[in-house]
Amino acid sequence: MPAQPDLFGPAPLSVTLPPGGELPALWVRRLTLWKKPGEVVRDIELRPGLNFIWSPDPADMGGRVEPGELGHGAGKTLFCRLLRYCLGEDRFAADPQRLSIGAAFLNGWVSAEVMLSGTPWTVLRPLGVARGHFAVAGVSPEELFDRLTEPTGMAPLLDAIEQQVLTARVAGLMPVDHQHDAWRVALAWLTRDQECRFDHVLDWRAAESDSDSPTRSMSRSRLQEAMRVLIAAISPEEIELQAAANAQAEAHKAKLGEVGRWQWACGQLHAEVLRAVGLSATSVPDGRLGLEVLRQAARQKLAKAAKVDPSVDVSNLGDLRQRARDAAQEVAELDKQRAVLNSSLPLHESLLRQLRAELPGASAQIRDAEVPTCPICEVPIDRVLAQGCQLSRESPDLAALRERHDALKRQVDAKQDEIDAVKQQVAALDRQLPVARAGRDALRQALTQAEKLSDNRSSAWRQGKKNLDDIERLEREWATWEQAQTHAAQLQAQMDAKRDALGAFRDQQATVFARLSTYFDAVIRAVVGPTASGRVGLDGNGLKLVVQWGGERSTAAIESLKVIAFDLAVMCMSMEGATRLPAFLLHDSPREADLGLSVYHQLFDVVRKLEGASASAFQYIVTTTTQPPPELQKSPWLRLELRGAPPDERLLRCDLP
Repeated sequence: MPAQPDLFGPAPLSVTLPPGGELPALWVRRLTLWKKPGEVVRDIELRPGLNFIWSPDPADMGGRVEPGELGHGAGKTLFCRLLRYCLGEDRFAADPQRLSIGAAFLNGWVSAEVMLSGTPWTVLRPLGVARGHFAVAGVSPEELFDRLTEPTGMAPLLDAIEQQVLTARVAGLMPVDHQHDAWRVALAWLTRDQECRFDHVLDWRAAESDSDSPTRSMSRSRLQEAMRVLIAAISPEEIELQAAANAQAEAHKAKLGEVGRWQWACGQLHAEVLRAVGLSATSVPDGRLGLEVLRQAARQKLAKAAKVDPSVDVSNLGDLRQRARDAAQEVAELDKQRAVLNSSLPLHESLLRQLRAELPGASAQIRDAEVPTCPICEVPIDRVLAQGCQLSRESPDLAALRERHDALKRQVDAKQDEIDAVKQQVAALDRQLPVARAGRDALRQALTQAEKLSDNRSSAWRQGKKNLDDIERLEREWATWEQAQTHAAQLQAQMDAKRDALGAFRDQQATVFARLSTYFDAVIRAVVGPTASGRVGLDGNGLKLVVQWGGERSTAAIESLKVIAFDLAVMCMSMEGATRLPAFLLHDSPREADLGLSVYHQLFDVVRKLEGASASAFQYIVTTTTQPPPELQKSPWLRLELRGAPPDERLLRCDLP
């Protein structure tokens, strides 16, 4: 049956304010830049309601664009960063720009008058060299300049915001780790980075902004949890259950990794054992049933390795090695003896030649002694005896000469006998060596064969034992793998149960999301047209923003519009007191992704209609290069007009070094 048309249509956007809710719980009344105490550079007054900080693009104004005239670089983002700085953020610019500003404003300050639950607070923070920070209720910036030696830090204001706006209960539920981070997370949402381009509802701070916001270290799930805490769409019980579910999800992820590692290890070891026992994968049953088949194959291989070749004695390898060593030593000793004998022969033969060379001389001396001559005058003795010698009366000793000759002959004979004996010994060694070498070589061959057989047997035995050990290890690892699988399945079941419980908790918060969807739908219809619709949903996969306009739309411009419309819808809920957020928004250049100018202007028309006749229950500050709607390009909506050139029309009224 077709759905009945809604004859009256959805209700237009309207907010019912609670008693005493005519003004936002937190808003900024004034932002002032000081060159030094007493010297004001900029004094920017703000108000509840819609506030524009506009840096006109000359092309949008219909005039001639001069070189250097741009709508950019005027200081819109710096204005937002300074405002965030005065609301508790730690940095007002990325390091290079912060250092340049510090050099130009060495004694500079930024102050803000912050209205908190009707009480004025003054914040004073340095721009230049490191100085103290101040946050004091009920005083003026000029009074704080007289107390520069008594810094209070930002803690008094942050404590007051967390107590009066967020409430201590909500701050305690926030998934943060440090004091005052609850407000800093909320501030990141309310004052999105321009660098995030309004791409995603949970993109609040970009790495490029160098903000040191705690949201930079938070996961999407934690950011979503923080968002739900701030819009009162989550209970403490759900937070506790979600924390347990997150822990289980991490444990399940780790356990799945463990399962994968054990699966790989078992597969590798199983394939290795199959190769070792000589079986194919198809011949073994799958799973642990195949372990017994592998074990039987390994035992058969081990029994085969225990058999011995009868032709080779490997029973006493030690004795065989000793006999081989003895045979080798015997050959070496014979070689050594032969070498020594051969090396002594030349010496003996040389001595023999020398002795033989002396024999002729000894024989001649005997002959001469038998017919002696005078040793002095060389005259024959017989003539000397006949005629007489005038020089010497001595005659040679014939007996001594004959004895010397005989001794020399005996030495020659003895040396010859010695040489003959050496040659006989060498000949004997030459006969022994081949036999000894043959015996040595035979023993070496026998030892090599025996050792090879023994090694093969030992290797096969060791491999057989290793196969059995590997199968035992495989069985243990398989059991561990199965236990890990069982544990992972149990964790999955527990996660599913918690997911169902979380779904039940989300169903309990349906009223909050229904109210949020009402505002979101009203903004979408007012901006896009009556045929469009919007819806905010929450399921197990996270927060969903849906725009229907002739079918579901999801272009880059529509995604940007979804984020802006969602923030405005939450601001409406804050106006009626349904969230723990102040009805405060700061959007830095929200026209992204070629968002149509008519749509852009319609957004501001929607916001303007939320303003009261005398006061507004919200503060929405927008910086823009695109011109606001013509009727809003004046006071009280236009709070400041900036230009990129000349320098005096920029936010800081100067060039930076």
